[in-house]
Parts: sequence; C-alpha cells; structure tokens
Amino acid sequence: MPILSAQNITLRFGGPPLLDNVTFDVEPGDRICLVGRNGEGKSTLLKVLTGEMEANSGDIIKKSGLKITRMIQEIPAHLEGTVRDVVMSGVGGTDAAVRNSHAEAILGKTGIPADASFDSLSGGQKRRVLFARAVAGDPDLLLLDEPTNHLDIPAIQWLEGIVTRLECAVLFVSHDRTFVRRTATRILELDRGRVRSWDFPYDKFVQFRDQALAEEEKANALFDKRLAEEEVWIRKGIQARRTRNEGRVRALIKMREERAARRTRTGNVNMQITEADRSGRLVARLTDVSYSYDGAPLLNRFSTEVSRGDRIGIVGPNGSGKTTLLRLILGELQPDTGEVRLGTNLQIAYFDQMRSRLREDKSLVENIGDGQAYITLNGVKRHVLSYLQDFLFSAERARGPISALSGGERNRLLLACLFSHPSNVLVLDEPTNDLDMETLDLLAELLADYKGTVLTVSHDRAFLDSVVTSILAIEDGGNVFEATGGYTDYENNRKVREKEKANAARIAEERANSQKSGALSNGSGAESATNQANVAKKRKRSYNEEREYAALPEKIEKLEAEIAEIQTELAKPEVYTDANRIIELQKSLSDHESELEKAYERYGELDAL
Repeated sequence: MPILSAQNITLRFGGPPLLDNVTFDVEPGDRICLVGRNGEGKSTLLKVLTGEMEANSGDIIKKSGLKITRMIQEIPAHLEGTVRDVVMSGVGGTDAAVRNSHAEAILGKTGIPADASFDSLSGGQKRRVLFARAVAGDPDLLLLDEPTNHLDIPAIQWLEGIVTRLECAVLFVSHDRTFVRRTATRILELDRGRVRSWDFPYDKFVQFRDQALAEEEKANALFDKRLAEEEVWIRKGIQARRTRNEGRVRALIKMREERAARRTRTGNVNMQITEADRSGRLVARLTDVSYSYDGAPLLNRFSTEVSRGDRIGIVGPNGSGKTTLLRLILGELQPDTGEVRLGTNLQIAYFDQMRSRLREDKSLVENIGDGQAYITLNGVKRHVLSYLQDFLFSAERARGPISALSGGERNRLLLACLFSHPSNVLVLDEPTNDLDMETLDLLAELLADYKGTVLTVSHDRAFLDSVVTSILAIEDGGNVFEATGGYTDYENNRKVREKEKANAARIAEERANSQKSGALSNGSGAESATNQANVAKKRKRSYNEEREYAALPEKIEKLEAEIAEIQTELAKPEVYTDANRIIELQKSLSDHESELEKAYERYGELDAL
C-alpha cells in the first residue's frame, strides 16, 4: 500500500503548466530518482509533496502520521550553532529518547566533530550535516534535492552507503549518474509537465525511455503528415463544405487542436568549441613542486608533464588542493619550492566553479557579446541571440538579468562564454554541478572531439570515466598519484595498493612477533637462527606461486573483458523479455565479479611477498 500518492497534480505559473496532471505512488522502502531536464520543475514537485508550495489542483494523499523530511539544494544562510545543534534541530515529535539516539548515531557517521561551528565548515561538510539533519528526524519519506552537489568522491560514496541502508522510502533528484545507478531502484521521469514511472534501475530506464521517445517521434511525424494532407483537402473549398464531409471537417478541427496542445520536448544544447591554433607539444612541466597553505602541505615534491592533447582529471577530498594544483599548472600560483615551466602558444579557457567570470550586472547577451551583436565561432559569424539559443536560452531570457538564472542555467551560460573564445587548453573546475544528464553527455562528446588539452576537476565519476585518459589524485600528505585511464581505473589501482599496504603491514607484524618469540626462547642461537630462516623462507614466493603471480594479470584482464561482455548482453532489449536469460546472466555476472575480486586480492598477497 502506498505511503504517499500524488493524484492529478497541476501547477501553472503562466504559459504551459509546469506540472500537468502528475500522478504517481511512493511505496514503503522505495528508492526513487526523479530525473528531468533543467527547469522541468523537479525541485518544485518536491516542495508540493511537503506542502511548502500549493498546487492549482490535484491531491496529495498521505498515510496517516506520515513524516516527511527534505534536504534542499541550497545551503541555508541562517543556520547557526554547532554541528550537533544543526543535526538535532531535525529531531522532533514523540519518543524523544529514541529519536535522540537515532540522531546521535547519524551525527557520528558524518565524521565531523559535533562541537565544530557550522559556519566554519566547507560547503561539502555543510551538505553532510544537512543530510544528517534530514535523516535525524527518522522520516518515513526522505526527499533529497541534488544531495551530491559540492561533495567529494569519498563523501558521495559515504552517502551511497547510508542511502542504500535506510529503512525509509527515499525520493531524490540527482544528475550524478554513478550515484543514481548505485542507489535508485525506480525512476520517475518529469518531462513536459508529465511524470512517467519506470520500475527499472537507471541504465534499463535509459534504454526504454530512448525507445519510447523514438516511437513518439515516429507517431508525431505520421500525425503531422496526415494533418498536412487534411489541410490540403480543406483548402479545396467546395468539397470540404459538402454535408457528407462535415465529419471530416470536425475531425480536422480536432486534429488542429491536438497539434496545438502538443508540447515539444526541450531540445538538446548545441555546443561547439572555438579552437585556437595548436599549442606547443609541451603545455606544462612541474618539477619537485611543493606548496603549503597556512602551514599545511597541499602538494609535496610533485613532478609531472602535461603534453598537448592530454585529458587529465584531478581528484581528491574537499580542501585537498585540487584548484591549487590547477593554478600551479597554469602558472597562476608560484610554488614554495620546485619549478613550473609553461609551454608556448597557450590560449587557455577557464571554467571556475565559483562562476566569477559571469558579470552579475549584465544580461546574458552582454556577457557573451561584450556589447557586440555578433561573435565569430571557428570563422563563422553568429548573432549572439542565435548562439544563446544553442544553449537553450530564449530571446526573452537572453535579454534578462543573470540573477534570474538557476544553477544549471548559470553553468550553461558559463560554458557558452567559455566556448565563444578561441582556446587550445580547456580548464574545467567542477563543470558538472547542476547540469542535467543530457547536457553532460553532450559536453563529454564535445571534449572527446576537442583537439586541444583538457584539465578538469570533477567529483562526477561517470563524467571522468568518459572524458579523461589519466588521473592526478591528491592523496594523504600532499602526495599526488598518477594513474592511467579514468576514475574507475584509479579506484581499482587504489584498492590494490591498499591491499598491498595491508599485507605488507601484516607480514611486518608477523616478522616482528616471530623475532620477539625467538628472543624470548631458551636463548639457543640455533633456534633463533632457525626462526629467522623460517621468516625469510616465508617471505619468498615458491615456484608455483611465481607461476601463479605471473599468470594473474592475464586472468584479471580476461575476467574484466568477460564481465564487460555479460553487461553488454544484459543491456540488449531482447533480453528484457526473457526472465530465465536475465537470471542466468546475472548469476554469471555475480560469479565473475566475485572471481575478479579474489584475483585482485590474491595478486596483492603474492606481490607483497
């Protein structure tokens, strides 16, 4: 039985309704992702569910005593006090002792000192505290609006773990594809005012949605062709006015009304990058670079070389120095020690996460054109209004102030500014915040075709996997680890290194214990020597272990390829209708993943010997 039912919810602010007869149910334990393009009304729908905003018509039917809490997209400016004060402010209702215990438990999981001042926290830390406050209320239904914004990857993974273990129902808005894949069991799609429910995980939803959109486009084309034929007929005049054709005339009028009422799906952003002449082969070379902030080391003797055409992702916890590393590479900061050498003919376009390039006192047109009506893109002259329409801004919107834009619209405008100037080095600091999934896909494709160099800071793992070819990861103590491939490759490498480190520590401990045991024996030198020889023998791989160690990389590569093949097979539409085949493939996938994990673990053990 549903705990909440939205029935025929309609909300209009002028023009087409933002919510048009929206109907859906939320069941106990659901983990639902609400997806849709920027501006479709996702946040507004969450407000309607909580009663913060009243719909023009329709009903929200709730289970008796239903408790709803919501984590909003923005960080409130009015919150004061300690972390504990903020989290505990979410506790209410009866059974105070039980609720306080629940709140203390979630407070401890944030990893943030309870007595720390909320104002002193970073944006990512504040988001974790606000999430804890929403959960501390022990809700039946938890609403989350872009919960991963401003969180670093470890914090997002922490959030994934909490959300998947919650007993309450969760309805959330997110553009982080990896987060959605790992948490959502259902998808609600808000498109042109209507909500469609998909009882599938995200990847299967995408396939079915794309198929449904293709069928809709085909049906619309057939309808438009038939309408055009009827319009030709009606213009013949005398035949259309005959009595026996009155039914056909009424049908044509109905077709006209139906066509006028059709809401066209919002188009995709049409982006292109204005490319400058090629830079030199060397973009930047860092040699033994160290940098500290307030006495704390951010980078420790780091050396690397950035070459033309590289696509580098920079990752690390919040506050680890990712933006600082970018500025050092670009020569905007001087290192405490070491040397930074820049290449020749660099034309840099910089997307900064604070959007400081946007001039708040100017309109969108003025931000793009600098007072000019036309701009030149790759040798082609374009009117500024036409160019902004490529980024889904209407003429009316383009002439309006920036202050009226949402977060996603501001990011689209900044991309429009960025791409209108020639560049051969693109620097993107958190470009994915607030962008919808379709725009992220297009941005990734655009960067893949870009002939220059790309440096990007991002916490979006799917975006990094699709864009970058190497990772610079800022780890403990300001050490930077370089990994080839995308974020998933770095994560797998990190797991292997952690296992190797743990195995080395275990072996060292066993050796120390063995030596200690030998020293406490009856003092026989021969026995002590024997113990030491046993330890040395224990640390050396046997002949069979050497063969196993040499064969493991090939085995791991084969398993990964087989897993990819199974995942491709699972994604085929014809498999969806074959339940037995799905079960067979899922079991095979689980077995292969388990075997791969054991192979990685065994490789780490043997490598440490």
